[in-house]
Amino acid sequence: MGDSTRAMDGDLSEPNLTEKLPEVVSIVEDGDLILDVTFENSKDTIRSARAAQSRIAANSEPQPALKKKARVAFRVSLKVLKGQSKYFEKLLTDSRFKEARDISNAFAALSLRHVKPEAAEVKDLPWIKIQDDDQATHYAHREGALSDLLRILHSKDTTTKQITMSFVTTLAVLADRFDCAAGVSKYLVSGLKFKWPVTSRKPVRDEVSVMNRNSEDILRQKILVSWLLNQPARFQAATKEIIMNGSCRWSAFAEDDGSSDATWWYLQDGLEQELQFRRQSILNTIAAVQRHFLKLYTSRARQCKLGYDSSAACDSYQLGEMFKFLTNKNLMFLVDFSPGSLDSIADTSLLQVDGILATLRQCPSYQIDKNHTNCGLRTRILPILDFIQGLLSSNSIPLTRATWKSNRQAAAWMPPDGEKKTETQPKPFLFTRSLAGDQRLRLENAMGADRLARDVFTASSWDWTAEDQAYDTLPSTTPRWNLK
Repeated sequence: MGDSTRAMDGDLSEPNLTEKLPEVVSIVEDGDLILDVTFENSKDTIRSARAAQSRIAANSEPQPALKKKARVAFRVSLKVLKGQSKYFEKLLTDSRFKEARDISNAFAALSLRHVKPEAAEVKDLPWIKIQDDDQATHYAHREGALSDLLRILHSKDTTTKQITMSFVTTLAVLADRFDCAAGVSKYLVSGLKFKWPVTSRKPVRDEVSVMNRNSEDILRQKILVSWLLNQPARFQAATKEIIMNGSCRWSAFAEDDGSSDATWWYLQDGLEQELQFRRQSILNTIAAVQRHFLKLYTSRARQCKLGYDSSAACDSYQLGEMFKFLTNKNLMFLVDFSPGSLDSIADTSLLQVDGILATLRQCPSYQIDKNHTNCGLRTRILPILDFIQGLLSSNSIPLTRATWKSNRQAAAWMPPDGEKKTETQPKPFLFTRSLAGDQRLRLENAMGADRLARDVFTASSWDWTAEDQAYDTLPSTTPRWNLK
């Protein structure tokens, strides 16, 4: 988060008395150190901030004037910084760094004058220069966020009145940069009492509900903040939400316009790749259901088991109804050998998983005549959809912060690069009625549920009618909830 080496390479010690000193914010009146921070803002950040200010009501808290470069100094306690931040502890005490040596020299000079650092004038204290740009946060008022961060470290209340998601995200990014997330995490819950914005909403019937860019921007910030500041419940809920709703960044048709380069638009520590892989695995599994039945009804194997002379016609009729239903609901697209036909494929990167299952449940139970009951897709697909919905309703889909932090390889669905063939590689999955009726799918944190979900959604292939086709002799990954 940011260039942490800039502070190490910065010039320090006493300020240049020939230049005008910046505004000094006293975090503590008896501070013995000055952090001289220069905040640089890009034109895009300033433009976005001005647009946001124009939408704010007149009675809201006034924001400081936007500048391309702002310089603010903070009077702080060296002892507090060393105790709260491992970054500052290393930088300000290790004699290998110029900053630490110059602090010692400045304190020695004050000692010769019999002046305690806590009582010294601002210009006589050691000054540390720090550069901070907006590349990670795209937030124009970072001086306020850093000021509040330093207040939190000194056990003081923050002064910012308008607490937004962007402010909290900037606070978290700064806390991560200066390695002081523990104190900020505690204050976020007990002191700040931040009300997290709601980004999810229930879809209206017959409405195609997709997450807009602003909602995704906030959702991604929620994931980043909950990851950096150790908010496991928030992290789990937010990661499930983005898996179920998708991301415009994960689109096969996406074009990088340069407006998505904030740090939360490519989540760190392997989170981005894992979240995208989990969503793709779930979509592949659901798509395999309709592909499976299309393959069955286009094969020579008779699907109508009634034994009538019209059984062959019944299969053709059901295939036509199935094809018409899937294409009308935009769950299947016609593509032929011409390159132009690829344009008919819709962008499904923001398609809601729950919406897909709800649409498949609308499959009609048409029959060719009154004798052919229960011959269509609906009777056969509903138990499968119930099974998938049960897996999605459990806590096996989102990431858990503790397991991802401590044992990422065991928690990941995505195989590591260059993985050799092992027993943990994906295997074919065979669906049986015993799995569909297992009550443990409806219980949270049921034993074996995590492994079952991973085995189903990352299977190499799926047979959704294994019992009907008498394929029970084939090996399955999870035939009877094997917990080994």
